[in-house]
Amino acid sequence: MSDNPTPEPNEPVRPSSADRNAPAPGWEREVLERIALAAIDEQRAARRWKIFFRFAFLGVLLAIAWGVLSLSGTRVETGARHTALVSLDGEISSDTNANAENIGSALNDAFDDDGTAGVILRIDSPGGSPVQAGIINEQILRLRAKHPSIPLYVVVGDMCASGGYYVAAAADRIYVNKASIVGSIGVLMDGFGFTGLMDKLGVQRRLRTSGENKGFYDPFSPDTPKMDAHAQVMLDQIHQQFIDAVKAGRGNRLHDSPDIFSGLFWTGEKSVELGLADGFGDTDYVAREVIKAPDIVDYTVKQSLTDRLAKRFGAAVGTAAVHALIAGGNMVVR
Repeated sequence: MSDNPTPEPNEPVRPSSADRNAPAPGWEREVLERIALAAIDEQRAARRWKIFFRFAFLGVLLAIAWGVLSLSGTRVETGARHTALVSLDGEISSDTNANAENIGSALNDAFDDDGTAGVILRIDSPGGSPVQAGIINEQILRLRAKHPSIPLYVVVGDMCASGGYYVAAAADRIYVNKASIVGSIGVLMDGFGFTGLMDKLGVQRRLRTSGENKGFYDPFSPDTPKMDAHAQVMLDQIHQQFIDAVKAGRGNRLHDSPDIFSGLFWTGEKSVELGLADGFGDTDYVAREVIKAPDIVDYTVKQSLTDRLAKRFGAAVGTAAVHALIAGGNMVVR
């Protein structure tokens, strides 16, 4: 007879100790899933920290830029005798830093400072809006009349053309470099016409207006003699305003030459011969030798980072429709 009797058919089988310690079926998959989930969690955490540090680094850069630009937009208050400097750089336009509001504000601050011995308006501009240039010209004349003891001199950089010269003509004197580009006293209206190309491509322009001349110089519609005559009248009027401002500012210093108001431009050396400029010199020279105040204080208005972003966004949104309407004819003094 055996020592281990066979259990009865209805008696449950008790697992041995080895069976109780054996892993459950499918345990390998469960372990792999846990390892995979842990790796995913670790990757997510590392990605979150990476994003956090990137934003933190960007925030530091923005803070530094904010500080630099904000400081560059402030003016140093001074009571000591000095030469005040205002810079007009780039295109003269209402949506650039070279606009009448910024230049006028800087000039007002410069003239109002008790320590200002003289003002230098440093110009490096190809021209731009006749409206903005005309306003700056009038502001200079007003400030010179208000402060007769403070001279204002223009110092030309690479270029003082068209609208830039419109501004410069209001100064007491104009100093140039021999290689500067000066002049271009004229007005233009530029654009494109695509009617011939549209005819070749079989494209039809469908433009409806509520006024006979509302589609004036639409680039996709043919121009007419009436349009050309009207545009020429406007150009001639603005050109004459430009000529009057130059004659009033330069007086008998201008030489009698039919080319001066023709839109031509010259080197700085030739501009002195023609009476468009008075002499040669840079900013340091004029401050040191002419104004006799070598210490220079910059009054130029410089936009902060927030102002630049807000202005660009506003300009992009607010002027898109206007640019689309007037794409056929933009008027500038050039």
